[in-house]
Amino acid sequence: MSVDLWVVVPAYDEERGIGATLRALAAQRDRDFRLVVVDNASTDRTADVVRAAGVEVVTEARKGTGAAADTGVRHAIARGATHIARTDADCLPDPDWTAAIRRGFAAGLELIGGRLRPRTDEVALRWWERSLLPSVVEAAAVFGRFRPGNRDPAYRGPYVMCPGCNLAITAGLYEASGGFPRTAIEEVHEDRALVNRVRRITDAYGRRNDAVVRGSVRRLRAYGLRDTLAWYADHRVRPDVVDVRWAGPDG
Repeated sequence: MSVDLWVVVPAYDEERGIGATLRALAAQRDRDFRLVVVDNASTDRTADVVRAAGVEVVTEARKGTGAAADTGVRHAIARGATHIARTDADCLPDPDWTAAIRRGFAAGLELIGGRLRPRTDEVALRWWERSLLPSVVEAAAVFGRFRPGNRDPAYRGPYVMCPGCNLAITAGLYEASGGFPRTAIEEVHEDRALVNRVRRITDAYGRRNDAVVRGSVRRLRAYGLRDTLAWYADHRVRPDVVDVRWAGPDG
């Protein structure tokens, strides 16, 4: 199977922290991929920082993680990508991430969801963040299987959580499913919507525990554990500040 792999990274006002993400991608053991960052109407120097690192930037004026991710994926497909992985601009893929993604595709998966772990380089993690956060993510994945919105006789397989910061998909399946909805994060969890679109077409999707991305804990710190869980459970809590930012390792 010939794989032309691209990595898409949506970014909004990530000037201070995106350098760490770019370095993590540059440190991949499997470097046989092209990288594009989607500047999602940033008001800071995000695009300048990315270009200074020698990475391609495309722009999406419509604010929203769904819109930015969709623009990036379709940009990659238009330039020959057969397979696309996505992470976010506040995340650190482990060094074997792209290799694990490639192994997942070779095993026959067309949509891959990876494992999410907390970053340890931003701030000193509290004991419960270090020990409980992975369990919370796993519990959310199990809960997702029983959510009414994820249950429909038309689905060809069970719900599998594919975090937007750690997923990959074939170009053909992305186009056939309609891709990410072009929405803002406070409107729709675009990763969940993509999974459910895919489930109406195929059962060739699944999880790869060897595909690991370490995500920022900044939203957890800003919202607290209870409200963070409520936010990810259908936005039952809608905080005043959705785009939480702090000075990352570059700031």
